[in-house]
Amino acid sequence: MKSTSHIVISADVGGSHITTALVNITQQSLIQETLIRERVNPLGTPEEIIDNWSSCIFRTIKGYEHQVKHFGIAMPGPFDYEKGISKIKNVAKFDALYGLNVKEMLAKKLGVTTSQIKMMNDAGCFLQGEVYAGSAKGFNHVIGLTLGTGLGTARYHYGVGDDANLWCMPFKNSIAEDYISTRWFVNRYQELSGLSIKDVKALAEIYETDEFAKSIFEEFGLNLALFIEEFIKKDNPEVVIIGGNIANAFHLFKDEMIKHFNKSKINTNINLSKLNEVAALLGAANLWANTN
Repeated sequence: MKSTSHIVISADVGGSHITTALVNITQQSLIQETLIRERVNPLGTPEEIIDNWSSCIFRTIKGYEHQVKHFGIAMPGPFDYEKGISKIKNVAKFDALYGLNVKEMLAKKLGVTTSQIKMMNDAGCFLQGEVYAGSAKGFNHVIGLTLGTGLGTARYHYGVGDDANLWCMPFKNSIAEDYISTRWFVNRYQELSGLSIKDVKALAEIYETDEFAKSIFEEFGLNLALFIEEFIKKDNPEVVIIGGNIANAFHLFKDEMIKHFNKSKINTNINLSKLNEVAALLGAANLWANTN
């Protein structure tokens, strides 16, 4: 039988979804027909969450069950990635997993050993993927942000990607994630208009007709610029990579960002993700890149 040791089962766990695929780490490419995306209830019980994740993984590996045994998982933090224990709490997602050994629970459900599963911060995986095959290819010093349910931050220096863990950095009257996340958009629109909005995509759809929406995107652009400015000062990168679902509305807040950068004389290039959700899948799979 032809060896499939270069094929890894990769998963990107988000606050509202999980995406899985088989990845060929020799070719740095997804096996497209195995790409599966499923909704997740982040407020579910531990059993429901693990069942949901496992179901998606099983759908991806159908037909490869006895050939591919390496799992790479991009997981949001805070998290003990080596031991597999969740430290996530009070952020409206996966609170039920707090203190539990997620790696052991997943291994049991999947019928594998914990040694077959490697985990890394999702923002770190995203940035690794962009370095391997995306917008950060060819750079040695990179910082990255994933903008979505939460704020993911990562840094990459000469072959090593890592979680920058700046989501909880003091920012304005609270922490950065409280101002740079989907919930900020939702809460801010409620504050200004007295109305509810589902998410950033819904807000973007009314941008042209709603003055509150316009002002909110402008405010977000300034918040993001202020945060990135501090990140740049810490790491002095060659380039900044931005991804995540909120990045789909980049054209609505980039002008305010650029205005602040010009004022602050920041010349670092800001690039959007080229790979989007594929980046985290590639990065997670490459946790096994040096394994024989």
